[in-house]
Amino acid sequence: MAAVDKYNVESAEILANSALHLPITQAAPIYEQLLTIFPTAAKYWRQYVEAQMGVNNDDATKQIFSRCLLNCLHVPLWRCYIRFIRKVNDRKGVEGQEETRKAFDFMLSYVGADIASGPVWMEYIAFLKSMPAANTQEETQRMTAVRKAYQKAIVTPTHHIEQLWRDYENFENSVSRQLAKGLLSEYQPKYNSARAVYRELKKYVDEIDWNMLAIPPTDSCKDQMQWVAWKRLLAFEKGNPQRIDSASNKRIIFSYEQCLMYLYHYPDIWYDYATWQAKSGSMDAAVKVFQRALKALPESEMLKYAYAELEESRGSLQSAKKLYESILGDAAETTALAHIQFIRFLRRNEGVEAARKYFLDARKSPSCTFHVYVAYALMAFCLDKDPKVAHNVFEAGLKQFMHEPVYILEYADFLSCLNDDRNIRALFERALSSLPQEESIEVWKRFTQFEKTYGDLASMLKVEQRRKEALSGTSEEGASALETSLLDLISRYSFKDLWPCSSKDLDHLSRQEWLSKNIGKKVDKSALSNGSAMTDKSTSTPSGVSTASLKVLRPDTSQMVIYDPRQHHGTTVPSNTTTAILAAPNLSNPVATVVGAASNPLSNPTVSMVDGVSSNAFDEVLKATPPALSAFLAGLPSIEGPAPNVDIVLSICLQNDYPTVQTKKATSLPSQRIAGPAPSTSDLSGSSKSHPIPSNSSFRPRDRQLGKRKDQDRQEEEESTTVQSQPLQRDAFRIRQMQKARGGSASQTGSVSYGSAFSGDLSGSTC
Repeated sequence: MAAVDKYNVESAEILANSALHLPITQAAPIYEQLLTIFPTAAKYWRQYVEAQMGVNNDDATKQIFSRCLLNCLHVPLWRCYIRFIRKVNDRKGVEGQEETRKAFDFMLSYVGADIASGPVWMEYIAFLKSMPAANTQEETQRMTAVRKAYQKAIVTPTHHIEQLWRDYENFENSVSRQLAKGLLSEYQPKYNSARAVYRELKKYVDEIDWNMLAIPPTDSCKDQMQWVAWKRLLAFEKGNPQRIDSASNKRIIFSYEQCLMYLYHYPDIWYDYATWQAKSGSMDAAVKVFQRALKALPESEMLKYAYAELEESRGSLQSAKKLYESILGDAAETTALAHIQFIRFLRRNEGVEAARKYFLDARKSPSCTFHVYVAYALMAFCLDKDPKVAHNVFEAGLKQFMHEPVYILEYADFLSCLNDDRNIRALFERALSSLPQEESIEVWKRFTQFEKTYGDLASMLKVEQRRKEALSGTSEEGASALETSLLDLISRYSFKDLWPCSSKDLDHLSRQEWLSKNIGKKVDKSALSNGSAMTDKSTSTPSGVSTASLKVLRPDTSQMVIYDPRQHHGTTVPSNTTTAILAAPNLSNPVATVVGAASNPLSNPTVSMVDGVSSNAFDEVLKATPPALSAFLAGLPSIEGPAPNVDIVLSICLQNDYPTVQTKKATSLPSQRIAGPAPSTSDLSGSSKSHPIPSNSSFRPRDRQLGKRKDQDRQEEEESTTVQSQPLQRDAFRIRQMQKARGGSASQTGSVSYGSAFSGDLSGSTC
């Protein structure tokens, strides 16, 4: 398996299946390779150990069990262990039976709480019953052991809890009916509680995939759902549903251990388990959990900090210090954060001098950034109450990090806490003289805010003018940026979220400023109407106003044509108008809307411009569009107005021959009627009346047509039985035609109407 893709589940399954058909000498290296990557895969451990048992290699079998049993609380694997123990001890007589009984007790102490442990309890009880008894005392001891096993089994929520209860009733009644009555009445409520808990527990257990391999967290839906399922199960067990104090913690520990078999690489599960142990008072158990966690995830700094925090909280400072030193690691790989956290640890536990000494050493490290200087300076100022040391640290860092705007701002904040306005001005002047224009924007902004707070009117106006002059080269407006606007005044006389104007005035002023910056440019009218002016990145707004809310993409309505009511029917409209109309949200055909908008990306900028996505995605939509729908959309004529006429669209639908599922009669009907005379519109039910045939015809088609019509109607009725048995969609077109017919509109000159698109009948007349 490649190191890059060592957690490939499919490859692991192929290897495991191939090992089944190989001799144990060839299969063992494969199993070792798999179990190095998946150390909690119980099914691979079981497959490995069964292969060793198959060749009677007892020593290797014992070694494998010692490696996997305590970390894989999986009932099938443990039953394999019991089977091996019984096979080994069957030849030892009474001594071997005692060893087997101890093995059963050992197994039940670990997996006896599993919901699938019912067969294990039954096997254990059957084994106890089979043990020989040489005298009455041994018989009594055997019966007592069987009774205790039953009483533990019937209060454990398992799949076989009802069967175990029935067996227990039979057992007690077979021993003593008088004694059975009292014992059964005592354990009946406990059994009922366990059975109720089992029904609730089963809902959570059924959501878990018990064949899942432990892989690092991914973004797949399956992995996330498994994480949620385990979280729900753990929350259920922590609620102590059986209200049994003595067994509650054991069940929670068992649930965490099972969870870690599948979520082995999830640091949050390890952290939750360790913190739960610590809150429960088991500090040593919490330490062991953290040690196992770091063995599973040796590169996790989060778990190392959590472990060090636990050791520090319980007074084990040397262990905590070793953890911090392990985080520091090699000097070349040490991060600035590791330096900062170790300085804080030393300051908390060893005092100021130890922290100062390490800081002086950390300054020489290539991984020391300005963050280390800021952290140590603030520590000296806030914890040691020594502003002089903090000031010296900031000054020392300024020699190396004058090019870092963030460091300059942190230093300015520190000086603001000292109320040292003179040094703040000096700091800003030094920084702005060395920083390039692109990196000095935030520093200039903070300088102007400082003058608003500490300066007078003259200094305030002077700094604002200097800021404009310095930053004028970074924007396209050039000289116009030097002009004073009302927005500058608003910025000077605002405070936090208080403004000397309304939001409407502020919006208006922002628009006007954008216009003033674009006077020399060609401005689209649509840009003014749809608010695209607010998206200009160079728009200057008062300090404190977030520009994120102004970066809103608007549809470019310049590609749409305004509807003119004076347009006459049949007037040619540009093709982009049709596309824009198809993209309108009020059409009743969403498929046509998507395809129409995708066919011309320029007509729908909301689709083609948002987040810079091109129209390639909509080309894929067009490829997936059925041919009939594409042909229909391509054959649509130019239409007038903001929305198409429903009658025209339905008429076009009826005129086209689509490859739809229809009866043979309906499929061949249009081609048969094109050559004949057009039927009348007076029969709205779908029937057509024949026009007179010239007298020189050599046949009388009326009777023949009537008979043929009846046969066709009968055939159509038989063929459409299945279709008619289903609820048809509402025929909006026929309803509209019926309403027009009632109003006398059917007889108007030049009217054209078509029958129902569902029945396949056509009717029309031209006068």
